[in-house]
Amino acid sequence: MVNLSVNINKVALIRNARGGDRPNVLHFAQLALQAGAAGITVHPRPDQRHITAADAMALGAFLNDQSQEFNIEGNPFEGEMGDFPGFMTLVKKIQPDQCTLVPDSPHQKTSDHGWDFKKDGDRLTSIIQELQALGIRVSVFVDPIEDALHGATACGADCIEFYTESYAVAHAKEKGQECFQNYVNLAKKANDLGLKINAGHDLNLDNLSLFATLPHLKEVSIGQALVSDALELGFDAAVKAYLACLPN
Repeated sequence: MVNLSVNINKVALIRNARGGDRPNVLHFAQLALQAGAAGITVHPRPDQRHITAADAMALGAFLNDQSQEFNIEGNPFEGEMGDFPGFMTLVKKIQPDQCTLVPDSPHQKTSDHGWDFKKDGDRLTSIIQELQALGIRVSVFVDPIEDALHGATACGADCIEFYTESYAVAHAKEKGQECFQNYVNLAKKANDLGLKINAGHDLNLDNLSLFATLPHLKEVSIGQALVSDALELGFDAAVKAYLACLPN
Protein backbone atom coordinates (compact mmCIF):
# COMPACT_ATOMS: atom_id res chain seq x y z
CA MET A 1 0.00 0.00 0.00
CA VAL A 2 1.27 3.48 -0.90
CA ASN A 3 0.01 6.40 1.17
CA LEU A 4 -0.90 9.83 -0.20
CA SER A 5 0.10 12.87 1.83
CA VAL A 6 -1.53 16.00 0.41
CA ASN A 7 0.66 19.10 0.44
CA ILE A 8 -1.58 22.13 1.01
CA ASN A 9 1.01 24.86 0.48
CA LYS A 10 -0.75 26.09 -2.65
CA VAL A 11 -4.05 26.44 -0.78
CA ALA A 12 -2.27 28.87 1.53
CA LEU A 13 -0.66 30.62 -1.43
CA ILE A 14 -4.08 31.41 -2.92
CA ARG A 15 -5.26 32.73 0.44
CA ASN A 16 -2.18 34.89 0.87
CA ALA A 17 -2.73 36.55 -2.51
CA ARG A 18 -5.65 38.44 -1.01
CA GLY A 19 -5.22 38.03 2.74
CA GLY A 20 -8.02 36.96 5.03
CA ASP A 21 -8.88 33.31 5.52
CA ARG A 22 -10.23 32.06 2.18
CA PRO A 23 -9.43 29.38 1.25
CA ASN A 24 -9.02 28.06 4.78
CA VAL A 25 -6.10 25.64 5.12
CA LEU A 26 -7.64 23.71 8.02
CA HIS A 27 -10.81 23.17 6.02
CA PHE A 28 -8.89 21.84 3.02
CA ALA A 29 -6.76 19.62 5.23
CA GLN A 30 -9.96 18.15 6.60
CA LEU A 31 -11.37 17.69 3.08
CA ALA A 32 -8.21 15.85 2.00
CA LEU A 33 -8.43 13.48 4.95
CA GLN A 34 -12.14 12.88 4.42
CA ALA A 35 -11.43 12.01 0.78
CA GLY A 36 -9.01 9.31 1.90
CA ALA A 37 -5.56 10.94 2.15
CA ALA A 38 -3.28 9.31 4.71
CA GLY A 39 -1.79 12.59 5.83
CA ILE A 40 -1.06 16.27 5.29
CA THR A 41 2.25 17.83 4.28
CA VAL A 42 3.35 21.44 4.60
CA HIS A 43 6.61 23.18 3.77
CA PRO A 44 6.81 26.43 5.74
CA ARG A 45 9.50 28.83 4.56
CA PRO A 46 10.98 31.83 6.42
CA ASP A 47 9.28 34.35 4.12
CA GLN A 48 5.93 32.60 4.83
CA ARG A 49 4.92 32.99 1.19
CA HIS A 50 2.32 30.24 1.64
CA ILE A 51 2.09 28.12 4.79
CA THR A 52 2.82 30.32 7.80
CA ALA A 53 4.15 29.35 11.20
CA ALA A 54 0.66 29.99 12.59
CA ASP A 55 -0.84 27.66 9.95
CA ALA A 56 1.62 24.93 10.88
CA MET A 57 0.79 25.28 14.58
CA ALA A 58 -2.96 25.14 13.89
CA LEU A 59 -2.58 22.12 11.63
CA GLY A 60 -0.44 20.40 14.25
CA ALA A 61 -3.15 20.88 16.87
CA PHE A 62 -5.85 19.69 14.46
CA LEU A 63 -3.95 16.62 13.26
CA ASN A 64 -2.99 15.66 16.80
CA ASP A 65 -6.64 14.63 17.21
CA GLN A 66 -6.70 12.64 13.94
CA SER A 67 -5.42 9.20 13.03
CA GLN A 68 -3.73 10.53 9.89
CA GLU A 69 -0.18 11.84 9.82
CA PHE A 70 1.37 15.30 9.73
CA ASN A 71 4.59 15.79 7.76
CA ILE A 72 6.52 19.07 7.95
CA GLU A 73 9.15 19.71 5.30
CA GLY A 74 11.89 22.29 5.37
CA ASN A 75 15.50 23.27 5.85
CA PRO A 76 16.62 22.69 9.45
CA PHE A 77 19.28 25.37 9.12
CA GLU A 78 16.76 28.15 8.46
CA GLY A 79 16.66 30.45 11.46
CA GLU A 80 14.33 33.12 12.73
CA MET A 81 13.04 35.67 10.22
CA GLY A 82 10.42 38.23 11.23
CA ASP A 83 7.66 36.30 12.98
CA PHE A 84 8.97 32.99 11.62
CA PRO A 85 10.60 31.34 14.66
CA GLY A 86 13.06 29.18 12.74
CA PHE A 87 12.36 25.76 11.27
CA MET A 88 13.68 23.62 14.11
CA THR A 89 11.97 25.74 16.76
CA LEU A 90 8.67 25.33 14.92
CA VAL A 91 9.05 21.58 14.45
CA LYS A 92 10.00 21.00 18.08
CA LYS A 93 6.92 22.90 19.21
CA ILE A 94 4.57 20.94 16.95
CA GLN A 95 6.26 17.51 17.10
CA PRO A 96 4.73 16.16 13.86
CA ASP A 97 4.71 12.48 13.00
CA GLN A 98 7.35 13.02 10.32
CA CYS A 99 9.83 15.75 9.48
CA THR A 100 11.32 15.81 5.99
CA LEU A 101 14.60 17.72 5.83
CA VAL A 102 15.07 19.58 2.54
CA PRO A 103 18.10 21.70 1.50
CA ASP A 104 16.19 24.76 0.29
CA SER A 105 17.75 28.21 0.34
CA PRO A 106 15.51 30.93 1.87
CA HIS A 107 14.33 32.43 -1.43
CA GLN A 108 14.36 29.30 -3.58
CA LYS A 109 11.18 28.98 -5.63
CA THR A 110 10.81 25.25 -5.00
CA SER A 111 12.89 22.25 -3.96
CA ASP A 112 15.28 21.40 -6.78
CA HIS A 113 18.01 19.14 -5.37
CA GLY A 114 18.75 16.69 -2.62
CA TRP A 115 21.26 16.93 0.22
CA ASP A 116 25.01 17.07 -0.29
CA PHE A 117 25.89 14.67 2.52
CA LYS A 118 29.64 15.22 2.18
CA LYS A 119 29.07 18.88 2.99
CA ASP A 120 26.14 18.72 5.41
CA GLY A 121 26.19 15.17 6.77
CA ASP A 122 27.74 15.94 10.15
CA ARG A 123 25.31 18.79 10.85
CA LEU A 124 22.36 16.68 9.73
CA THR A 125 23.32 13.79 12.01
CA SER A 126 22.92 15.83 15.20
CA ILE A 127 19.63 17.36 13.98
CA ILE A 128 18.23 13.95 13.05
CA GLN A 129 19.13 12.60 16.48
CA GLU A 130 17.46 15.59 18.14
CA LEU A 131 14.23 15.05 16.21
CA GLN A 132 14.21 11.31 16.74
CA ALA A 133 14.61 11.84 20.49
CA LEU A 134 11.24 13.63 20.35
CA GLY A 135 9.65 10.62 18.64
CA ILE A 136 9.63 12.25 15.19
CA ARG A 137 10.35 10.06 12.16
CA VAL A 138 12.96 11.79 9.99
CA SER A 139 13.12 11.70 6.21
CA VAL A 140 15.80 13.36 4.07
CA PHE A 141 15.30 14.67 0.53
CA VAL A 142 17.69 12.91 -1.85
CA ASP A 143 18.70 12.93 -5.49
CA PRO A 144 18.29 9.57 -7.28
CA ILE A 145 21.95 8.55 -6.89
CA GLU A 146 23.47 5.74 -4.85
CA ASP A 147 25.81 8.01 -2.85
CA ALA A 148 22.76 9.74 -1.39
CA LEU A 149 21.48 6.47 0.03
CA HIS A 150 24.72 5.87 1.88
CA GLY A 151 24.75 9.48 3.06
CA ALA A 152 21.22 9.18 4.44
CA THR A 153 22.12 5.94 6.20
CA ALA A 154 25.27 7.42 7.72
CA CYS A 155 23.24 10.32 9.12
CA GLY A 156 20.81 7.95 10.80
CA ALA A 157 17.72 8.99 8.83
CA ASP A 158 14.65 6.78 9.04
CA CYS A 159 13.48 7.51 5.49
CA ILE A 160 14.46 9.06 2.23
CA GLU A 161 12.25 11.11 -0.04
CA PHE A 162 13.30 10.63 -3.64
CA TYR A 163 13.37 13.85 -5.66
CA THR A 164 11.33 12.82 -8.70
CA GLU A 165 11.62 15.74 -11.12
CA SER A 166 13.98 13.81 -13.41
CA TYR A 167 11.39 11.03 -13.68
CA ALA A 168 8.58 13.51 -14.41
CA VAL A 169 10.61 15.21 -17.14
CA ALA A 170 11.56 11.86 -18.70
CA HIS A 171 7.96 10.63 -18.54
CA ALA A 172 6.74 13.73 -20.36
CA LYS A 173 9.24 12.89 -23.13
CA GLU A 174 7.98 9.27 -23.26
CA LYS A 175 11.19 8.04 -21.63
CA GLY A 176 9.69 7.44 -18.22
CA GLN A 177 10.26 3.68 -18.09
CA GLU A 178 14.00 4.01 -18.64
CA CYS A 179 14.35 6.65 -15.92
CA PHE A 180 12.03 4.75 -13.61
CA GLN A 181 14.33 1.71 -13.73
CA ASN A 182 17.05 3.76 -12.05
CA TYR A 183 14.65 4.54 -9.20
CA VAL A 184 13.74 0.85 -8.97
CA ASN A 185 17.38 -0.14 -8.58
CA LEU A 186 17.93 2.55 -5.96
CA ALA A 187 14.76 1.67 -4.07
CA LYS A 188 15.93 -1.93 -3.69
CA LYS A 189 19.30 -0.73 -2.38
CA ALA A 190 17.63 1.73 0.00
CA ASN A 191 15.44 -1.02 1.38
CA ASP A 192 18.50 -3.23 1.89
CA LEU A 193 20.05 -0.38 3.88
CA GLY A 194 16.99 -0.24 6.13
CA LEU A 195 15.59 3.02 4.77
CA LYS A 196 11.87 3.62 4.30
CA ILE A 197 11.05 5.21 0.95
CA ASN A 198 8.92 8.28 0.21
CA ALA A 199 8.81 10.30 -3.01
CA GLY A 200 7.67 13.64 -4.32
CA HIS A 201 8.05 16.50 -6.78
CA ASP A 202 6.22 16.89 -10.09
CA LEU A 203 4.28 13.65 -9.67
CA ASN A 204 0.87 14.01 -11.30
CA LEU A 205 -2.06 12.07 -12.73
CA ASP A 206 -0.14 11.32 -15.92
CA ASN A 207 2.98 9.84 -14.34
CA LEU A 208 1.96 8.65 -10.87
CA SER A 209 0.55 5.22 -11.75
CA LEU A 210 3.90 3.95 -12.99
CA PHE A 211 5.93 5.52 -10.20
CA ALA A 212 3.55 4.13 -7.59
CA THR A 213 4.76 0.62 -8.52
CA LEU A 214 8.21 1.48 -7.14
CA PRO A 215 9.35 -1.36 -4.87
CA HIS A 216 9.03 -0.59 -1.13
CA LEU A 217 7.46 2.84 -1.73
CA LYS A 218 5.56 3.95 1.39
CA GLU A 219 4.34 7.48 0.66
CA VAL A 220 4.02 10.11 -2.04
CA SER A 221 3.65 13.77 -1.17
CA ILE A 222 1.78 15.78 -3.80
CA GLY A 223 0.58 19.37 -3.76
CA GLN A 224 1.07 21.59 -6.81
CA ALA A 225 -0.34 19.13 -9.34
CA LEU A 226 -3.21 18.03 -7.12
CA VAL A 227 -4.35 21.59 -6.36
CA SER A 228 -4.05 22.46 -10.05
CA ASP A 229 -6.22 19.47 -11.00
CA ALA A 230 -8.70 20.44 -8.30
CA LEU A 231 -9.46 23.64 -10.23
CA GLU A 232 -11.08 21.42 -12.87
CA LEU A 233 -12.15 18.36 -10.91
CA GLY A 234 -12.99 19.78 -7.49
CA PHE A 235 -10.82 19.13 -4.45
CA ASP A 236 -12.50 15.95 -3.23
CA ALA A 237 -12.48 14.42 -6.72
CA ALA A 238 -8.83 15.40 -7.25
CA VAL A 239 -7.71 13.68 -4.04
CA LYS A 240 -9.65 10.57 -5.03
CA ALA A 241 -8.18 10.63 -8.54
CA TYR A 242 -4.67 10.56 -7.08
CA LEU A 243 -5.62 7.81 -4.66
CA ALA A 244 -6.88 5.78 -7.64
CA CYS A 245 -3.33 5.86 -9.08
CA LEU A 246 -1.89 4.18 -5.97
CA PRO A 247 -1.84 0.45 -5.18
CA ASN A 248 -4.05 -0.50 -2.24
